[in-house]
Amino acid sequence: MQSHDQSAVLLSYSAPTVMTSAGRYAHLLDGMPGGIGELADIGQGLVIHEHLADAYGVTLSAEDRATLHLRQVEKLLGAIVARDDRPLQVARTPAERTAGNCRHFAVLMTAMLRAQGRPARARCGFGNYFPSERNEDHWVCEYWEPAERRWILVDAQIDERQRAWFPIDFNVTDVPRDRFVVAGQAWERCRAGNADPSTFGLSGINEAGDWWIAGNLMRDAQALLNLEMLPWDGWGAMPGPDDPITDDLAALFDKLAALTQSPDANLAELRRLCDTDDRLRVTEKVHNAARGVYEPVLAD
Repeated sequence: MQSHDQSAVLLSYSAPTVMTSAGRYAHLLDGMPGGIGELADIGQGLVIHEHLADAYGVTLSAEDRATLHLRQVEKLLGAIVARDDRPLQVARTPAERTAGNCRHFAVLMTAMLRAQGRPARARCGFGNYFPSERNEDHWVCEYWEPAERRWILVDAQIDERQRAWFPIDFNVTDVPRDRFVVAGQAWERCRAGNADPSTFGLSGINEAGDWWIAGNLMRDAQALLNLEMLPWDGWGAMPGPDDPITDDLAALFDKLAALTQSPDANLAELRRLCDTDDRLRVTEKVHNAARGVYEPVLAD
């Protein structure tokens, strides 16, 4: 790729977009530190993972869990300051934190970096550093390091406690590419017979398979196009557990997997494909599988 093309790609990830804009709370991101670890620490002091709350001694109510469905960082920040209006750099106790999941940590981290004009994007795929035999459904942030001229994965969810709980033997601000596998790579490996689709999913609800990989592949593609959907949002041709993946659909996912594994070189083609193919294009309303309803992507 020519340097001016790379510059254009980086520019597209350097400013807040619809999901990563802090909106009326933009001033809260002023004066944030520049260190990746420091930014991750801030997010960890604001958000508590829905599936790990019990381990922090917190029981989430149904009302608490409503924030899991917030797609936009502006609304997430609104929920955070409604609970506690101190500066974001002040870590809340676990009980004072706002409920979220890996996607919220990743998108909040992306928003903080973009607020500083630094290229960053959320990625959807699978982590193999959790206490299960599966490649677990997961989101991380990917940021551009100009000194090294490469994209680096940072898991903004993993705090000091979680590093002790999980089998992590690497720096979570530079996650190895074989420990977090983007969805396109998972799809390609399984198609080639080099991985078992039944090992990719979410062990907490005992779901896995090629359909789960395909769903994350579509979510990762949209995240690369600056539309970071919820982990349970469904639209278009995204298959369910009982839906067959036809040869035509598999071919489409093959193409999407190739494009999302080299997004910088293929960003224009990825956008064209996702904007013009009804099987991939995000509609005004999507199916929130967790709630069992269709709802607008951008709520009022």
